Amino acid sequence: MAYSSLLYLSICFLVLFHGCRAQLEQVTGRSQRPQQQRFQTECRINNLNAQEPAQRFEAEAGLTEYWSRNDEQFRCAGVDLVRHTIQRRGLLLPSFSNAPTLIYVVQGRGLHGAAIPGCAETFQSESSSQFRGDQGSQRRGRDLHQKVRQIREGDILAVPAGIAHWIYNDGESQLILVELHDTSNQANQLDENARRFYLAGNPHGQRRRESWQGSRSTRSQSRSRSQRQQERERSPQSGSNMFNGFDEEFLAESFNIDNELAMRIQNRDDQRGRIVLVEDELRVLSPQSRGEEREERGWDRDNGVEETFCTLRLKHNIADPQRTDVYNERGGRITSLNSLNLPILRYIQLSVERGVLYRNALVAPLYNMNCHSVIYVIRGNARLQVVGENGQNVFDGEVREGQALTVPQNFAVIKKAGNQGFEWVAFKTNDNAKTNPLAGRLSVMRALPEDVLINAYRIDREEARRLKYNRDETTLFSSESFGWQRRN
Repeated sequence: MAYSSLLYLSICFLVLFHGCRAQLEQVTGRSQRPQQQRFQTECRINNLNAQEPAQRFEAEAGLTEYWSRNDEQFRCAGVDLVRHTIQRRGLLLPSFSNAPTLIYVVQGRGLHGAAIPGCAETFQSESSSQFRGDQGSQRRGRDLHQKVRQIREGDILAVPAGIAHWIYNDGESQLILVELHDTSNQANQLDENARRFYLAGNPHGQRRRESWQGSRSTRSQSRSRSQRQQERERSPQSGSNMFNGFDEEFLAESFNIDNELAMRIQNRDDQRGRIVLVEDELRVLSPQSRGEEREERGWDRDNGVEETFCTLRLKHNIADPQRTDVYNERGGRITSLNSLNLPILRYIQLSVERGVLYRNALVAPLYNMNCHSVIYVIRGNARLQVVGENGQNVFDGEVREGQALTVPQNFAVIKKAGNQGFEWVAFKTNDNAKTNPLAGRLSVMRALPEDVLINAYRIDREEARRLKYNRDETTLFSSESFGWQRRN
């Protein structure tokens, strides 16, 4: 009897496990098979340049800037880079992308929401007093929505391809975000351009030829179907949200709403852009307010998966010094984020590194073994050198705040901080990125026999030992230790 019960429980567990796994693979586009190959891109890198954004689009409550997708270094890495600057009470409109996305919070704080298909609305309230930002001036009905996350400086947000999400600035200063779209990821089945599909607004703020006049209800009744089709053909489609391409009758029937409201969600004459200003405050449920975060376990919609994928973490803070992986009290610190400490990264095949270098400190020359690395400068400045195959120097110059530079796979790089120090975040195109240092205690040189060095470089044994053992530090070197070693 006991054996039968144990067998029954084992079978139930396996069924539940495979059901959870299947939904996770469906939403993320990743299976737990061995890592799939990225789209192959051509990397003809003869020269690199630290780049600033090439395009900017101003909106009602912020600014969006794009690095040139035609730059050879970004084409080689198969990524697009974007920066959003969101003013106080600014809302980055809901949208989704054809490629997995990593977002780094450079400055400020805010709220982030992601609409994950198949997951229930675990945030619910019964009264207006439970809404974040509600002043109690008007009683609201019950609201249900998916989880809203607090975000702050140093947070990394992971967003799988096709997941709609939004961001709101509820702080007192600007909210600055840098996001990387991995267009070479297998989850992207379109082309190698990052495409943003907006669910609201008129992202490019393009005006139609005919202005909006008079009552919406009167206008809706007076227009014929052919007139609406002609207006749609004249209206630029590239700057509108997805609902703009549908006929309002279809929208009205789909949402069970009237035609006037269907026209409103198309936002055809909205000139606010992709970041809009929220009147007063955004009213959403949040654990920091008196709203209640309730698990769906007791609901009849519970499918047994909510406790797994639907509650999977999408953010992790890498600016906290207590989470440092490599530390030198005179050199700086480096924190790595990969699929081991943020499991969602396994399915979008990306990882992140954040570094802080003190004044004049040095990062050992190293190379990325299994990924490209896209470096964004958060603060300060540094001199970088990048060397490719055949010993060709492809970059030797200064990088400063707000610039980006790509270091291709296996290209060696060395960083030396300036007088103001140097802080950076590096997006890497592998969920478990590996580096190999060329100098220091864990370096290639330490691993090679002395006689190999003697014959390879035509040096004597004493010189080979100095080459191997003069650096006892790991990865991060201080300028003081360099002076001491050179004197000795």
